[in-house]
Amino acid sequence: MKEYIMRGVTYTSLALLLILFSVSCKTPHVQRMAEDSVTDLSGRWNETDSRITAEEISNELAAHPWYNTFTSQNNGKKPVIIVGMVTNKSHEHIPTETFSLDIEKSMINSGRMSVVQGGSKREELRAERADQQNNASVGTMKAFGLERGADFMLQGTINSIVDQYGKEKTIYYQINLELTHLQSNDKVWIGDKKIKKYLGNKRLK
Repeated sequence: MKEYIMRGVTYTSLALLLILFSVSCKTPHVQRMAEDSVTDLSGRWNETDSRITAEEISNELAAHPWYNTFTSQNNGKKPVIIVGMVTNKSHEHIPTETFSLDIEKSMINSGRMSVVQGGSKREELRAERADQQNNASVGTMKAFGLERGADFMLQGTINSIVDQYGKEKTIYYQINLELTHLQSNDKVWIGDKKIKKYLGNKRLK
């Protein structure tokens, strides 16, 4: 009788191991999607929020009166913008570097603004330029002091508010951005983008 019980326990253990093994080896379903498709799985900040916000900011910048004022005062010259610090003050981790790159991409693609490099990447360019002074031929060497200076700097913050009751939750993001003239320190444009998401079982209208 004891041997029969032990044999039953062994079979049960083997069956459980086989089930666990089959579950662990199950391949997840992977599906490629269009780059601009809208996805919201967790409700957190995602690539769709970053891309749409960047595009709207770029469009608003070019449509604001500061743009026509600058171009008319500078013989049609496109403004040169450097994207400064975008500070994440939200409740979650947001890759602000990716967001800044989306903004730069939108501004460049608009064809109405020029964007210059800043931060650590600019320092890397300067280090390469310094290295060329000793190692590149005279005909290909890039000189110091010929960088294009920016006319304006874009800076901003990302804030969020979370409201939760039971299994229902809303997440509210507010992105505030400011464009400042580097010579005069005047703020020429202030813009914001608001995103609100609902997580729950209800279908809101």
